Amino acid sequence: MAPKADEELDKLEEDIRRLKNAYDQFFAGMQKTPPMFLRRNIEANIHELNKLKMRDNMRRYRFNTLITRFNQFREMWGRRMREREEGPLDFRKRQAALEAPMEALPPPRPTSSSETSGEADPYVKVAGGTSSDEVRRLYDQIQSEHSKLGKPSNVTYEQLSAMVEKQGEMVRSKYNVNAVSFRVETIDGKVKLKAKPLQE
Repeated sequence: MAPKADEELDKLEEDIRRLKNAYDQFFAGMQKTPPMFLRRNIEANIHELNKLKMRDNMRRYRFNTLITRFNQFREMWGRRMREREEGPLDFRKRQAALEAPMEALPPPRPTSSSETSGEADPYVKVAGGTSSDEVRRLYDQIQSEHSKLGKPSNVTYEQLSAMVEKQGEMVRSKYNVNAVSFRVETIDGKVKLKAKPLQE
């Protein structure tokens, strides 16, 4: 029984490694469908192994470690699948929220190259293209606002970077400016990103 248990654990570990590689290829666009057949086989195998009476503590510990790793992968895959499926819809909603306030934006003020108010400027200036530092500041602000609301943010750093680049290009083109300022604010319990043209 012991050698058989070792062989089964070796096979389980190798199958989990193969499944992870298959999911990596799927999320990278190299495979069209998720590897559900291999995943179901592994889940069935775990169910059968769980029935075995592993009296050896080392084998039991190794088995539990493999189950923990597999469960962590399943949570990660589930999260990435939700982002993959829900992302486009959420992105359209965020785009609508971003575009709505732009109609009411004031024309750029040529007399000032920066916002000067009595308090710290909440806007983050973005010139042509995007800077990782600028996007990181906005991303951190979004995370902070969501934390204050007690709920997780559904915007990834990559999604925010794409939104800032696209929205910045739209504002620069619409108002014929070379820089755009963004600010994060919470309205009616929703965290939004507002854009404003800057004339330099």
